[in-house]
Amino acid sequence: MINFFKYQGTGNDFVMIDNRESVFDNQNIQEIQAICDRRFGVGADGLILIEKSDKADFYVNYFNADGSKSFCGNGARCSVAFANQLGIIENETTFDAIDGIHEAKISDGLIHLKMGDVNAVEVGENYHFIDTGSPHYMRFVDDLDAWDIYEFGRKIRFSDKYKAEGTNVNLIQQKGDQLILRTYERGVENETYSCGTGATAVALAHMFINGIQEATIPVEVKGGSLKIQAEREGEQFRNIWLIGPGKFVFEGTWNI
Repeated sequence: MINFFKYQGTGNDFVMIDNRESVFDNQNIQEIQAICDRRFGVGADGLILIEKSDKADFYVNYFNADGSKSFCGNGARCSVAFANQLGIIENETTFDAIDGIHEAKISDGLIHLKMGDVNAVEVGENYHFIDTGSPHYMRFVDDLDAWDIYEFGRKIRFSDKYKAEGTNVNLIQQKGDQLILRTYERGVENETYSCGTGATAVALAHMFINGIQEATIPVEVKGGSLKIQAEREGEQFRNIWLIGPGKFVFEGTWNI
């Protein structure tokens, strides 16, 4: 029996396990898939193991629902909230993840997560592509409701260009100062209610397209609201912060 905690960040939901004492086998992909299964398991977009780190306060070992690994912005924010609940940290931290060291802080009930620098924007025919710890194919559209994110997302994700490594696929509509985002997420292979690295990528693409040097950009996802702060120099982005909630939902035990 293993204790787990369920968290969600704007509808992106995760099973969290305190694995500092290696109570869970992080090589057991079948078990990860079973826990994340929405009919036969706990149900989640991903599993997060909080593990020891010799470089930072803790290590975020993130797995998509299919057992593949990546960086997850919303998952990282929820990990900070979980580490706080466990008493590992107070309101400020540095933690390690698959893409390196991150800073984070808890302020006014929101998790502020510093993302890695972004050094390039790929511009293609009707799309932009940015890697914000996870890869994102993005298309800005006039009428989001006219698009089927699942069908379009699968088409791009399993295209010849992306099928080997996979990519997340984002459709975005601008309404006033706000970006409305829908995401097809690799590893989940479906639409998710939120994607933190995706919200970050579309905010940076918006800054790039519109020549914005510094901004705080609100992004509305299916599960709520996020904010992204960033500074731009050409195609390079620095001081990038993903800001949003990380909420504890419930806890339980998983029988292995």
